[in-house]
Amino acid sequence: MTRSFKTYGREDLLAYVNLREGETKLGQQVAILEPEQELSASSAGFVLIGIPEDTGIAANYGIRGAATTWEIVLKAFLNTQSNSFLPGAELLVLGHFEFDLPHNGSREDLIAQVSMIDQHVYPVIQRIVAAGKTPIIIGGGHNNAYPIIKGCSAALGKKINVVNIDAHADLRSIDGRHSGNGFSYALREGYLENYGIFGLQQNYVNTFMLDSVAKNSKIKLEYFEDILLADNIPATFKAFIAELPAPLGMEIDLDIITGVLSSAATPSGISLNDLRKILLSTSAKLSYLHICEGAYLMEDGRTNPLIGKTISFLITDFIKTQRVKV
Repeated sequence: MTRSFKTYGREDLLAYVNLREGETKLGQQVAILEPEQELSASSAGFVLIGIPEDTGIAANYGIRGAATTWEIVLKAFLNTQSNSFLPGAELLVLGHFEFDLPHNGSREDLIAQVSMIDQHVYPVIQRIVAAGKTPIIIGGGHNNAYPIIKGCSAALGKKINVVNIDAHADLRSIDGRHSGNGFSYALREGYLENYGIFGLQQNYVNTFMLDSVAKNSKIKLEYFEDILLADNIPATFKAFIAELPAPLGMEIDLDIITGVLSSAATPSGISLNDLRKILLSTSAKLSYLHICEGAYLMEDGRTNPLIGKTISFLITDFIKTQRVKV
């Protein structure tokens, strides 16, 4: 792993687990990467990593806070019950990136930091996918979609397709890396083939994005306003991704969920339960899952103590549905 990546040992994980007689928690059962062990040698089909940073959000004029999410998620997830529904051994908890980045500085400084993050993230994703594993990545800003897509594409030796469940397109202009243009860069540099945005809010679409979509047949949209009128959201999603063949990655920007704390929190979005229905009913094999932009503690002082459980539900739903396809 890169020097910026902390690989977990068993004691690192057990430090988060509240042990209780008569119960077994996921933190006691998940796999770890043993010293000198190759990822490909692990029997686990999924690999969980964290990218606790919000530099890309700041570079996109957003409010910091996403860097606080990973540790809260880890504690909630590792204290989930291990049982017949999800024993835990199918997942390897690998570790998290550690970026010691200054919070002050110019926007140019922030953009340079995001580019540095890209260079650290994509080789780790490439290694996970090359080992035949499915990465589950918890952010962090949506800027990390770019190095994730790049890493998957490099490992597979071809472009990949992505469905992004998001209120925003993140197709802003290519003027330096930040959380609003990860997919623009992935398309330009040839790592992303087809890009589907499910849940795009019409109120958030600027003229540049509309022009970009009109000029690119590889970009597919399902507006949130149309989803609101649908009788069956999971069926609508299934029909949407039917035109996105494998290899297919999934992005979830938590600002799609009503009331979830993020830099772009919304009062009007889909419910957590509807998002869970989408995950639990998805029949397509997915190459990765990236959950991003949620926050436990915002820079402006707002908090969301439920963010850990929210993301834990999404992780466990994804594994339960996808493990038969690994």
